[in-house]
Amino acid sequence: MTDLLTDPTAAGPRSGGPGTGIVDCDVHNAVPNDAALRPYLAARWLEHMDHVGPRTYSPYEAGYVYPKVSPAGGSRTDAWPPGGGIPGSDLDFMREQLLDRYGIDRAILNCLYRAAEQRNEGYGAALARAVNDWQVEHWLERDARLRASITVTFEAPELAAEEIRRAAAAHSGFVQVLLFPRTLAPLGKRRYWPIYDAAQECGLPVGIHFASTTGAPITSAGWPSFYIEDHTAMSVAFQAQVTSLIMDGVFDRFPELKVVLIEGGFAWVPPLMWRLDGLYHRLRVEVPDLQRLPSEYLRDRVRITTQPIEEPERPADLLALIEEIGQHILMFSTDYPHWDFDHPQRAFQTKLPDEMRARIMRGNALDYYALGA
Repeated sequence: MTDLLTDPTAAGPRSGGPGTGIVDCDVHNAVPNDAALRPYLAARWLEHMDHVGPRTYSPYEAGYVYPKVSPAGGSRTDAWPPGGGIPGSDLDFMREQLLDRYGIDRAILNCLYRAAEQRNEGYGAALARAVNDWQVEHWLERDARLRASITVTFEAPELAAEEIRRAAAAHSGFVQVLLFPRTLAPLGKRRYWPIYDAAQECGLPVGIHFASTTGAPITSAGWPSFYIEDHTAMSVAFQAQVTSLIMDGVFDRFPELKVVLIEGGFAWVPPLMWRLDGLYHRLRVEVPDLQRLPSEYLRDRVRITTQPIEEPERPADLLALIEEIGQHILMFSTDYPHWDFDHPQRAFQTKLPDEMRARIMRGNALDYYALGA
């Protein structure tokens, strides 16, 4: 049997059972259309959907047709299901293109439906609940390899906390709470603490996934001219959120809370840790309640998915980068079905040592999400 964890050239269909395959920490299932959520909405919110519709914080009111060359939320051109529907909406096709083809033993679904962006918080909470119930029926109950993130209205933290507790109690397949990095305030602020309280109580990591939510300029210098600027600058939002979580004392207040950074890159981590530690020694009077160095919080409480991988020109530099971050921190992800999908056997152009590769492709995620063997 081919070992998919140690042979990066291996391809073909799944050849082993549980315990032999890859854990993919970022797979996108998609609600095919609003009609798919109607069975899970109360009459009040059905009427709202029909007569009012969405009003969001997002600047992309018409949806994420961005970049324009990809009319389904930045998906691969080959990801459209042959039976109809949008990329990510067909489980059978996902099995064919991803789960079976690459030996994915576990896949964590991150549904990016726009419930969290609704200005009407009640409607957003109703949509979030509907998305989670839809995920249970159409995904978690249909394939034992799947796990999912809980969709919440994180700009209404009390409602989000209520949904976390409800969804976690309803189905064990939920393994994470889903937030976005561009929020109305830094995520360390007190207003978001009910989310962390509920996540910690339920034993769930908080995942922060690449996305845009607010109507404010999406870079610290205003609105960019090009999508490539937006895409590249997203890593800055992740840095700001990690800094906020550490400096506002979230990890001390919630000692069991775990955080996952999803689709934000990772090459920026060492210089951020160096800078935070250096400034902490000079400015610690501002944050006297911190119990540890900022870098220690990050290494202990934060995990980071691999896609997109910033590959340096010299292969050895990637290995040095991973060692500097800590090989226990990285968890493999493909970002299926999006255009910048990372092929499981070709994602690392640099050959990783066998033990490092096994940890990144499988072991770290099993441990952090408590997925079992």
